[in-house]
Amino acid sequence: MRENDLYVHFEMFKSSFKSWESLFAEAAEFAQGVGRENLIGISHSEDQSKGVVTVWYWSGEPRTAE
Repeated sequence: MRENDLYVHFEMFKSSFKSWESLFAEAAEFAQGVGRENLIGISHSEDQSKGVVTVWYWSGEPRTAE
């Protein structure tokens, strides 16, 4: 697979009720499953009193609309 055959994907973890610790733990577990070679990065923010953690990663499959 060439680098040009890769697509950027993301997985969001958000909650108004869970602690930051819990959100980060969920994101870390997901990132562990993605694998070091496919991980782009992890970002976090707060949106209308919701914690949001996003895991960005490479995949060989195009992202489908949800």
